[in-house]
Amino acid sequence: MALDPGTVHAVFKAYDVRGTVPDQVDEELAAATGAAFVEVVGAREVVVGYDMRPSSPRLAGAFADGANRAGADVTLIGLASTDQLYFASGLLGLPGAMFTASHNPAQYNGIKLCRAGAQPVGTDTGLTAIRDLVAAGHAPSGPGGGSITEHDVLEAYAAHLLSLAPVTGRPLKVVVDAGNGMAGHTAPAVFERLGAQVELVPLYFELDGTFPNHEANPIDPATLVDLQQKVVEVGADIGLAFDGDADRCFLVDERGAAVSPSALTALIAERELARHPGSVVIHNLITSRAVPEIVTELGGRPVRTRVGHSYIKATMAETDAVFGGEHSGHFYFRDFWRADSGMLAALHALAALAGSDRPLSALMARYDRYPLSGEINSTVADPAAAVAAVEEAFAGRPGATTDHLDGLTISHADWQLNLRMSNTEPLLRLNVEGADHRTMTATRDEALALIRGGNR
Repeated sequence: MALDPGTVHAVFKAYDVRGTVPDQVDEELAAATGAAFVEVVGAREVVVGYDMRPSSPRLAGAFADGANRAGADVTLIGLASTDQLYFASGLLGLPGAMFTASHNPAQYNGIKLCRAGAQPVGTDTGLTAIRDLVAAGHAPSGPGGGSITEHDVLEAYAAHLLSLAPVTGRPLKVVVDAGNGMAGHTAPAVFERLGAQVELVPLYFELDGTFPNHEANPIDPATLVDLQQKVVEVGADIGLAFDGDADRCFLVDERGAAVSPSALTALIAERELARHPGSVVIHNLITSRAVPEIVTELGGRPVRTRVGHSYIKATMAETDAVFGGEHSGHFYFRDFWRADSGMLAALHALAALAGSDRPLSALMARYDRYPLSGEINSTVADPAAAVAAVEEAFAGRPGATTDHLDGLTISHADWQLNLRMSNTEPLLRLNVEGADHRTMTATRDEALALIRGGNR
């Protein structure tokens, strides 16, 4: 049966494939994508991993069959976090495919693709060509007959991460909320290697793609409540929350308060700049302005980029950046093939905390300079009209500057806002920052009134 071109175009996003199962993403789509991927990247062998969603093993198997039909061998690493797949791509020098829908609800699934060495595949780097082959019903032109072999890289992955961010110093009590996602697979392998250095308190480590406890989406404050309560209850030093495919990590301090991902970006930047003085650090345009300020103060060079892993990775390659951080909880490391790893970010936080005699709240205070709204999502009938209304209201104010690098960004000495369409969902995303809490809330509320007022 031929795939519907409209469905194909709907599920191929800016930097991944994502949709509902089985009406949008099914085994036929996965097989066709596998074949097209091999042709576009010119692969003779690919590595494939998958998350804990019920549909993931079937979809990964279909992708492998499609890749085989196009003449490529497949190395299957089985259950994996996305950063574990990136590790395998870097370790083995192979293009890769990860079956996951990250933080999306249970009915979704998708594919994250990369070239050898975890190099990104996005709209401008091959994903459009793959989409067009799939939509056209293109048959594989390779010799066919590829093989499938299995290769477990979990222990090598854990050892590599700990070599990049060794944790020494005072012992820590750490609560980890895996959200029934892939951190339940990777965290035991990593933390067992730390021995008595870390007392691990696990939450929701059972792999379950139906997410029976809460969505694995730590950018949503509601999903952090269980972790916050457990940290306070057991007197932990820190709490870690991972999303479904464990490529993002959020922190909770010893008081149960959420730590800004921008503050964590600044902390990791400081650690990496201590090792590589004067290096470039990437930050996206919704990251707090504290990040470029701190990077500059530390002698580094901050470079601003669009939201999204393919853009971050491309800019890191162009600038040879040592590190990149996004306010959404993605953290990218030159020493990790410029890929993002929630677990490596977590280890940097643990290493900094174990090497300090201060609690996490005090350790992070110097990086947390400005009040942030967090990301606020709105579904509106006419997104373009909503963006235009905000631009008209704010852009002409004295001292304000405007750019359109990624959506609409308006900056002022006292405040900053960014409004952009989501790359993965039909939403407008608003982020606001202020010199003080009153300014932030006033700016946020005025922008939201324009976005939502009469525009639903």
